[in-house]
Order: sequence, then C-alpha cells, then structure tokens
Amino acid sequence: MKQALIVQGGWQGHEPKLTSRRFAGLLERNGYHVTLSDTLDVFGDLDALMNLDLIVACWTMGSIEREYTKNISKAVGAGVGLAGCHGGMCDAFRNDTEWQFMTGGQWVSHPGGDGIRYTVNICKGSSPIVEGLEDFEVESEHYYLHVDPAIEVLATTRFPIVPYYHIANKPVDMPVAWTKYWGLGRVFYISLGHHDDVFDKSPAAQTLMERGMLWAGEGRAYAVCHGLDTSPFENTAKMY
Repeated sequence: MKQALIVQGGWQGHEPKLTSRRFAGLLERNGYHVTLSDTLDVFGDLDALMNLDLIVACWTMGSIEREYTKNISKAVGAGVGLAGCHGGMCDAFRNDTEWQFMTGGQWVSHPGGDGIRYTVNICKGSSPIVEGLEDFEVESEHYYLHVDPAIEVLATTRFPIVPYYHIANKPVDMPVAWTKYWGLGRVFYISLGHHDDVFDKSPAAQTLMERGMLWAGEGRAYAVCHGLDTSPFENTAKMY
C-alpha cells in the first residue's frame, strides 16, 4: 500500500485540518495509507521520509528547521512526491528559499482579498492531469505568485481584475496549477484552496488536486521500476 504524509498547521485561516481531512479522503479512496501530522518534527526522520510515496503540505507561513528542509529535499529528490495547494505549500516558510526552489513558486499578493470572482483557464494538452477538464469559475482569493520559469503550467488566470499598483503593467496570465521535477521527485501545486469549501463550490479544483497528488505520488514507483539513480543530484549544491 502506498504511503502518504500530510502535514497540517501554521496559520489557521486556511483551515489546514479541513483541507487535510479532504485530501486524506481523496488519497485513501485511491488506495493510500495516510498519516496526518500536526508537527513539522516528522521531517526530522529522513529514513521515514524515504519510505513515503507522497508528502502533502498544508502548512501556511511559520518557519522550518534547516535540517528538515534538507531532509525533504533529499526525499523528494529520491522520488517521493510533493503536493499542496494555496498558501499551504507556496506560502509556507517564507524565509526558506530552498523550499521555494523545490515547490516552484511563492505567493506575493492577492489583490482585492477574498471574494474575487475569476476564471481558471485550463491549458489543454499540457498534462494528463487536466484531461477532460474545461475552464471554470472561482470566487476566492486571486493568487499572484513569483514562479519558477521551469514549471509546466497546467492552468492560468488573467490579471488584473481589481485596481492595484500592478495594473500599470501589461495583463498577465498567472499560473494557477503546475508540475515540476525535483531530482527524481514529482511536485504538484494548485493556488486554489483559501478555504476548504472552494473545492465544493468549484469541483474541478478538487479534481485537479486529486489528480495532481496521484501524479506526484507515482514518482517513487517510476524511479524504482526504471532503476533510476539519485546520485547525480546529491551534494551538487550548497543549501542556503
């Protein structure tokens, strides 16, 4: 049975326990055994992380020990998947640039706050994760992120919608969902999920999250099946 770890905590406004419970249910119906943790100390055991298939981050802001980030980086580099949504992954540990490098982006603003109505545009053909999905509407925070140019963009949204200083620039299509690789590991992110009920109001968002987690969780099995070696990625860069 595949093993997933969901770490829930940080700023409570993002309802980490509700979203974690939802994600656990999605994984369990796909044959995963899920462990929920209310502490980051689980990242202190590298051997345990190496035995996982997937890590799901539901931890907004806060701080993380440097050793914990190193362990996650090594585990994901060896094929363990990493997935998350909204601030639970790409507004976690704001001072940790290695985390941002690994996850592919960092939140910087949501002009207008909560309750903004906008369209999520599916990048058709970008990935099996989006197969059969159509553009859909969301009413929530509209995330503006700084993103890694190496990501594979699966969905976007158009900025600006509300007046703010950024409107002096040209309109941009901001990534909403993406994938990337970290060594042998697969990383998935979706910027939706300010509150848990976003996934009820916009069911396509839940479909994306479910498919993205499952895709990320296949990285370890793929690496093992194909005899891939992590050694080219080890000890090649200094942390921080």
